[in-house]
Amino acid sequence: MESPVKSSFILGAFICAGLAIMGYLLGSSAIRFKEYERFVAVKGLSEREVPADIAVWPINFSGANSALTALYTQLQTDSQQIVDFLIARGFSRDEVTVAAPNITDKLAQQYGGNENVQLRYTANQTITVYSNKIDLVRKTQNDLAELGKKGIAFAGGDYQHRTEYLYTKLNDIKPGMIEEATRKAREVAEKFAADSDSRLGKIRSANQGQFSINDRDSNTPYIKNVRVVATVEYYLSD
Repeated sequence: MESPVKSSFILGAFICAGLAIMGYLLGSSAIRFKEYERFVAVKGLSEREVPADIAVWPINFSGANSALTALYTQLQTDSQQIVDFLIARGFSRDEVTVAAPNITDKLAQQYGGNENVQLRYTANQTITVYSNKIDLVRKTQNDLAELGKKGIAFAGGDYQHRTEYLYTKLNDIKPGMIEEATRKAREVAEKFAADSDSRLGKIRSANQGQFSINDRDSNTPYIKNVRVVATVEYYLSD
């Protein structure tokens, strides 16, 4: 039968051995955890120029008359001339939308009072072309002066009535741009790892970023600049 002293010694030896093994494992885990704390955050840019595929062209014109009925007749005549002009240039009727006129009675305005005015009623009306015929829109805009010679008073130049060009095919190029941005981010990370005598590990986190679509410049709004920035974090190891 073993003595109590010997049993205690053996038990103590096992406890010491267990603590030593546990200490080694914890120390090894701490080292590995510390290694995983090392990472680098990099960004990759993908940028493309694309042509707009939709044009929204508001054509605003105005009229004035002392008689309301005559003003409506004038607007109807001018509106029909503009629609006929657009169809003759190659637009379909479905691409042309005619909005209701906006009539202003000068005598009904508070600051007008009962002041004697020559033309009591003024009006603005907008015809909008929504089309994928970008080149035709641009060409027809230059030809609109022909209707001005017939007495139609066009308003323009303000932000509200400027032609808007849209790019609606982002989903077609999105996968390729994300791939390019991610690849460029990895190239930057690999360069950083090489310069710091490290090895590039797995991805720690990744953020695609938002796509932006802007005019290439103020003179060519029908050409769009599409950008996306991917932010990726990679683990580093020695």
